[in-house]
Amino acid sequence: MPHATPHADVVPAELDTDPDTVLDTALRGGPFHVALRAAIAARGLPLQRVQHHLTRHGVKVGVTSLSYWQQGARRPQRPESLRAVRALEEILRLPEESLIRLLAETADERAAARRPEGRSYRSLIEASGVLERLLAELDAPLDGGLHMLGHHERVRIGARRELLGRESHHIVRADRDGVDRFVAVHHGDPGCVPDRMSVHALDNCRTGRVRRHHESGVLVAELLFDTRLRAGDSFLFRYGVEDGTAGVSREYVRGLGPAGGQYALQVRFDENALPVRCHRFTQQSAAAPRSGHQELPLTGRHHSVHLVEPRVRAGIVGVGWEWDAG
Repeated sequence: MPHATPHADVVPAELDTDPDTVLDTALRGGPFHVALRAAIAARGLPLQRVQHHLTRHGVKVGVTSLSYWQQGARRPQRPESLRAVRALEEILRLPEESLIRLLAETADERAAARRPEGRSYRSLIEASGVLERLLAELDAPLDGGLHMLGHHERVRIGARRELLGRESHHIVRADRDGVDRFVAVHHGDPGCVPDRMSVHALDNCRTGRVRRHHESGVLVAELLFDTRLRAGDSFLFRYGVEDGTAGVSREYVRGLGPAGGQYALQVRFDENALPVRCHRFTQQSAAAPRSGHQELPLTGRHHSVHLVEPRVRAGIVGVGWEWDAG
């Protein structure tokens, strides 16, 4: 993970304080809030005008939030806020990804001390932008018109300690007429090769279009139903993703959407590669500290651990594990 150069929020008086020079320096070195403040100053825009431009881009952010962002009192974290950051890059005529990059670097530094090895906040942000583009290619809205009544997921870890694959069993209810598909998203471990992954429709669906993004390790696949659902109809389907393309896996994380039904996750390990300990955790968002830690004992014959969320709430839940030094 790249290490950002230490920086100060105040530009010394003896240095060039031309707004464009200050902005260029801030964009190269950060941190995020200093670069945002410099960009707004260089463009001569009051926060009310910035907010107005954001509204024209279809993003709602309050003036107070913008003020907190440029002071460093708060950081954009929610999906809507990250959309606002991308819009700000265009509104303030900044290079694409310049603010997002600094935001990710800041989050990486703060999270490094509290998070074990695994996917960084940087990659989650990058994946979120990639995901939007891949979903747009499939003309797929984020909600999909389906309400989740139950989601049971089984993850397999192989003899090389790698994420071999996963299987998902969904129970859904249609929120509107005409829903005939579900878009599955798989985010592999660092170093994975999406081109070598495969998607298998197992029950009550068939595989449609598949899109892959190598740099972020994201695979998106349509699962087409054999029927068009009417509003209120329930439906069950099952699919699997074969991976096995990355190195050592240390956790599996699932982002949960709006309130819904039950979510259950089982992680099963190869008998020749068992972790020394496992635990569950939760997060309110990708940048929030982890909480709800609870040790999970391995079952005997099947070498697995599991967690159950009886009623889903928006946020993140996951299972992490530690390997011996061998």
